[in-house]
Amino acid sequence: MENNTRKGSAVKRIVITVIIVFVLLVLAVSSTVTIQSGTVGVVSVLGAVRDNTFGAGFHVKAPFVTAVTKMDIQTQKTEVSTAAASKDLQTVAVVAAINYHIDAQGASQLYREVGMTYEQKIIAPAIQESIKSVIARFSAEELITMRQTVSVGIKDELSDKVIEYGIIIDEFNIINFDFSEEFNNAVEAKQTAQQDALKAQQELARITIEAQQQVEQAKAEAEAIKARADAEAYAIRAQAEAEAFAIEVIQKQLANSPESIIEYRKVEKWDGQLPVVSGGSNTILDVGTFVE
Repeated sequence: MENNTRKGSAVKRIVITVIIVFVLLVLAVSSTVTIQSGTVGVVSVLGAVRDNTFGAGFHVKAPFVTAVTKMDIQTQKTEVSTAAASKDLQTVAVVAAINYHIDAQGASQLYREVGMTYEQKIIAPAIQESIKSVIARFSAEELITMRQTVSVGIKDELSDKVIEYGIIIDEFNIINFDFSEEFNNAVEAKQTAQQDALKAQQELARITIEAQQQVEQAKAEAEAIKARADAEAYAIRAQAEAEAFAIEVIQKQLANSPESIIEYRKVEKWDGQLPVVSGGSNTILDVGTFVE
């Protein structure tokens, strides 16, 4: 009987010891928390969220009354697809990628006001609204040519909407713009027209240059003809002046010497042939034989 009593007491002590150890383990687990790198611990005491947070590392907390919720503060990525209307009322399908992270200092406020579903409640609607708002400021053609400007504008507007919740937008990238088939056909037709206009301008320039070359060539030929005509006219004038001068000299010589007039008349009447026969009454000579 005494042995049974001893055995019962021993079992009780073991059970009590186990319970105490279990309670201590529970208390130890409940009073400590480890925060991994890239996360922050939001502290709640009896359901009330405190402003202070736990950074990466090992922390001690009040057991049972204090809860720690881990929030990711690393860069996160989300993609959205939406449709918007441009300034010229063209329907634009937009695919965009957004990188963001939670500010560690604002994690408590975000958890208190929104909870862990902040992406669905805050980020996604803000992205949709920002895209539609900014795209409405640009025409469809400007969206193509000013894509980077549009992307920066959407990022700035989105940042303004979510920064009050402790959400920071790191990057906003437009992956794709897709327009209606009618607009695509109009753009293609415009490009074709521009190419045709450029070809026409180039052809006109070529024709203009060729025409100018022909004009210059004609001018050169006309100047050459004029130069030849001027030279011929000058030669004729020079010859006439020379002849006139010669006549004037002869006239002066004749006027100064009457004998010269007789000789001049003989020269005018001489046919250039020497007399064949010459001699006295009794002698006849053939002058031609001497000349030959």
